[in-house]
Amino acid sequence: NKSAHIADEVAKLIADGNIIGWFRGGSEYGPRALGNRSILVDARNPDMKDILNKKVKHREPWRPFAASVLREHLSEWFELEEESPFMLLAALVHQGKRSLVPSVVHVDGTCRIQSVTQSVNGRFYDLISAFASLTGVPLILNTSFNLAGDPIVETPLDALDCFLKTKMDYLVLENYLVCKKSLLFTKRYEY
Repeated sequence: NKSAHIADEVAKLIADGNIIGWFRGGSEYGPRALGNRSILVDARNPDMKDILNKKVKHREPWRPFAASVLREHLSEWFELEEESPFMLLAALVHQGKRSLVPSVVHVDGTCRIQSVTQSVNGRFYDLISAFASLTGVPLILNTSFNLAGDPIVETPLDALDCFLKTKMDYLVLENYLVCKKSLLFTKRYEY
């Protein structure tokens, strides 16, 4: 279904515990998911890291996941003042916030961070803002849109293929929200 309010709809789906494949705009350059080719979930769920690994990523359980956070809330949640738009920095999560977003807190209390601004990625910023309005938490768990060992998806067909091979709940292709139930040919795939 095409949606005029994709950020609001997807924010609610994430808050409800769904795993979202997010494919918007041009692809990113490099090894990180920066909001155009991402798998997104709610970091508040203490089991989400394990759920994501089991249903989608199939990677080692000790590997941490990153958070995408609204830039203006960065220092409220992390011991970091400078921007981290390319997910290259890790910082301590403030002690009082760790229990609120356990799925992005590594065993040493750190988290790899992407700070998100309206000017750099307005669509992704709008999604995180909508999530923050619903939950009071201005960040989401963000991991690359791929399976372990595969390159990050590049095309809509790549995204659809990855979506159907996994147990993701929804796929966003630009302004379209795809649910497996809505695909007539999904019975050909095991997920």
